Amino acid sequence: MSTNGVTSSPKRTKICVYCGASAGNNPIYLEAARQLARTMAANNIDLVYGGGTVGLMGEIAKTLVSLSGPDSVHGIIPEALVRYERDPHYTSTQVSGGQKDSAADEEAKAKQLPVPDENVFGRTTIVKDMHTRKMMMAQEVLAGGPGSGFIALSGGYGTMEELFETVTWNQLGIHDKGIVLLNINGFYDGILHWIQNSIQEGFVNQANGKIMVEAKNPEDAIKALREYKVSEAVFKLNWSDE
Repeated sequence: MSTNGVTSSPKRTKICVYCGASAGNNPIYLEAARQLARTMAANNIDLVYGGGTVGLMGEIAKTLVSLSGPDSVHGIIPEALVRYERDPHYTSTQVSGGQKDSAADEEAKAKQLPVPDENVFGRTTIVKDMHTRKMMMAQEVLAGGPGSGFIALSGGYGTMEELFETVTWNQLGIHDKGIVLLNINGFYDGILHWIQNSIQEGFVNQANGKIMVEAKNPEDAIKALREYKVSEAVFKLNWSDE
């Protein structure tokens, strides 16, 4: 694309993947993370994720880096979780991103915080808290190119919290990006049943039952994000000052 004689590159598609820092008991979940990374690489899509290097988080990050290079992955993690969501075999002592404090503070943190090897897991940004982590992940997706959005692989409480906050933001009109449940091995059947029950019982608008879209494989998940349509029942609120 050219503007006034200056050529600019199109925005890259960015997908934020919510998933567990555990591998789960069935190897099918790790393989699903690998397959999603391979599909993203084949479609030239970048990953934004929670910055962990263990479990499904680590698997999708290192797989995509191995295929598309470290610039394709950006992990965002709060300081408090650095020591818990880390594989100690792949760490360095250089903080590759984060909120800026004084030079002395940054030097001290670099000595203390075990951050992942960028050539294995991509770029890492260390932030102050969970809210900042979620906000930055969402901002990257919102600034991404066509087909950008959110995919939930299997996970625990943290994955569910991130997923449902993103759904709520969509319902409130804060963003218009797609949200896909990658339903491996029936993992999300219970959530999908809850949505239908909530519609039946009058707690979720029928149209808003499709804010989250189900996919059974990575190819369909990426296709669903490309074709995502915002529910006509979402709130038309003005969040420009937020």
